[in-house]
Amino acid sequence: MLNPIWVNRLLAPRTTGEIQRALAMSSGPVSIGGGRYSMGGQIATENSLHLDMRQFNQVIRYSPESRVMRVQTGMRWRDLQSVIDPDDLSIKIMQSYANFTVGGSLSVNAHGRYVGAGPVINSVRSLQLVLADGSVVEASRSANSDLFYAAIGGYGAMGVITEVELDLASNITMERQVRRMPVADYPRFFNEQVRENEQAVLHNADLAPPYFDVATSVTWRASDKALTVEERLVAPGQSYKINQTVMWSVTKLPGGPMIRKDVVDPLRYLNQPVVRRNYEASADVASLGPIATRNSTYALQEYFVPVTQFNAFVTQMAAILQAHRVDAVNISIRHAPAAPDSLLSWAREEVFSFVLYYWQRVGVDDREAVGVWTRELINAALLFGGTYYLPYQLHATQEQFSSAYPNARRLLALKAQVDPGGRFRNKLWDKYQTG
Repeated sequence: MLNPIWVNRLLAPRTTGEIQRALAMSSGPVSIGGGRYSMGGQIATENSLHLDMRQFNQVIRYSPESRVMRVQTGMRWRDLQSVIDPDDLSIKIMQSYANFTVGGSLSVNAHGRYVGAGPVINSVRSLQLVLADGSVVEASRSANSDLFYAAIGGYGAMGVITEVELDLASNITMERQVRRMPVADYPRFFNEQVRENEQAVLHNADLAPPYFDVATSVTWRASDKALTVEERLVAPGQSYKINQTVMWSVTKLPGGPMIRKDVVDPLRYLNQPVVRRNYEASADVASLGPIATRNSTYALQEYFVPVTQFNAFVTQMAAILQAHRVDAVNISIRHAPAAPDSLLSWAREEVFSFVLYYWQRVGVDDREAVGVWTRELINAALLFGGTYYLPYQLHATQEQFSSAYPNARRLLALKAQVDPGGRFRNKLWDKYQTG
């Protein structure tokens, strides 16, 4: 376990009133948790009242005709998909896996592989927020906009996001297309084949260790071909033992990266499946393999750089990972248009993102070693005008955090107004709130 945290009390609310009463009857720190996939203590702090939002999962309103849905924020994306799939509707923006809660995704301003869509804030019409004094506020781009832009991507600093109204999309049929190319050729390929292609729905590119010099582009394009997968959604609770064995082999066996390059990936991309959008969007995070054991874990980091700095950052990133012998499994590349409105925006201009998936041991010395090369990667991103993502281990220095998120000062100034006692806390804000 990376970050065990002892809280004072746990509450699993089902109504907004329960949250209000809990705030009124307590005076200490309050922390908020959803799917529990953050990696640096972003959902808790010591001796807090911890709100476990996973039972806070009801549909408030749903209009298939208008493609709009309002839900309680403890609902997981997978459960939301079960409601809208019969109407052939799909979530407009979400992560690549459906296990996360809606509120958790809002709090980190998550993104996925949706071409041209950017972060989840771009699909949010409005939200409801419970503040530290128990008051309930509705926030949108036109009403209480300061709270709207602070709460989305604000990691629980403002209060409890209890309801959200979301735009939906069509559950179209898609076909997968795969291309391999030298990584230096990828930006031009993306501009010419993906960026302005109205048929491109989902897209990412994978860079494999140890050299990260070949990009495997994976694009799901709208298609009128017959389905090759009849299932509408990925069934929950499946066994992924084969995936786990493959992941272990790639990470641990001598020559594992070459096994992936020469055997695993060619088999993985042998076919051109045709599926519904919801099927691809309902993937289970368990398919990644065994996330954690007693002494080790697979973990994520993510970096964002301006599109013009793609090749320079790739070169620097590969050099850092190789120099520190990082047990990298994969780097997934995504794209996002500029989305500067969230106060903790990670896309103040158009960016490519680099999602690093790697293995590490969890001992104190091991975590400190990871911190060394993590700070080097953060410096590289900052050097090229980029930033890093905040849901992961808190290795960044105060100076790096302040450089990466200059509007954090504005967010904390607003927090001082709506939460003057600093009740809403977690390990992220425990570390960086003084900057």
